[in-house]
Amino acid sequence: MKITFPHLGNVYIAGKAFLEELGQEVIPPPRCSKKTLEIGTKYSPETMCLPFKINIGNYIESIEKGADTILITGSCGPCRFGYYSVLEQNILDDLGYDVEFIVFDPIYEGVKKLKNNICRALNVKSYRELIRAGNFGWQLIKKSDYLTQLSNETRAYAVNSYLVDNIMESYYREVENTVGGKNMLKLMDEVESSLKAVKIDKNKNPIKIGIIGEIYTIIEPFVNLEIEKKLGHMGAIVEKSLTPTKWVEHHVSNFPFGSKEENEKYRLAKPYIPTLVGGHGRETVGSAIYYSEKGFDGVIQLLPLNCMPEIVAKSILPTIQKDYDIPVMTLVLDEMTGEAGYMTRLEAFVDLLERKREEKKNEKFLYGY
Repeated sequence: MKITFPHLGNVYIAGKAFLEELGQEVIPPPRCSKKTLEIGTKYSPETMCLPFKINIGNYIESIEKGADTILITGSCGPCRFGYYSVLEQNILDDLGYDVEFIVFDPIYEGVKKLKNNICRALNVKSYRELIRAGNFGWQLIKKSDYLTQLSNETRAYAVNSYLVDNIMESYYREVENTVGGKNMLKLMDEVESSLKAVKIDKNKNPIKIGIIGEIYTIIEPFVNLEIEKKLGHMGAIVEKSLTPTKWVEHHVSNFPFGSKEENEKYRLAKPYIPTLVGGHGRETVGSAIYYSEKGFDGVIQLLPLNCMPEIVAKSILPTIQKDYDIPVMTLVLDEMTGEAGYMTRLEAFVDLLERKREEKKNEKFLYGY
């Protein structure tokens, strides 16, 4: 069995190391590129959302390198993600690729089926082995996410923000040549030390922007045109409302009660969107309020074209903006998104937030509040 999986931000780093530590042969998808998108767009239905098209490109690139088994999570509710595995299998079959999908469906779809799929994919035979493997994988995911956020914060304060880019790019190259979880954790420790050694300007006061919206477009840098990096170079600290760590905390490690942070977002969203609308639509609304209450300067919603849950959330965000006095910008992403126009909107939004902060500062000075 030669395993691959969709490319989702830094998940491939933890996934690769985790599976190799368990003795599995892993062929991770190459980092997403224009080639990935071209392949996926060519073979996907035109009306499918961007994450689906990128996934198809990921799979074909991995299969051509020898992969024969694809791991993917399942889903439920009014979001097309729950149909991904079925549609993707049909497309790959039609193209003549002989691959097997192992789908990790939600636990309420059947505990036994989920356990069997997990044990097969992870090469474990008992709950004890499964728990041990899960704990190790959890360390890798948390460390990987921590490095991404550390790089975002360091970039905003760095004297030379492009030095952070060099460190992270070197890290991504080393990941491809690093085998096993222990070696990966060692590499991550070295990268952490390098980031903490970057010279920073403590006098800077970066604006703070929360990134909200559909999980794939938040996490995958190729899809969101590396928004974290771009905003960092503009002097902004970025925090993502959804990360692999937050997803696992809410859906796995704290099952069935959920994480404290995500439950708080549900509570905040309830007056505006009292029920599940699929995907992360409800979380998007709650996250906008959450970041407002945490004192963030603004939020940016990211969503793929035709994403129904995020379209519902988008219709509510103007009300959130008015009620909580927090600027909100929405960016819709598909294969036709142009970087020049994208950059112009980001720059204008950052300028808006800086002016708004300055106005509040002046009001406080003049009126003493």
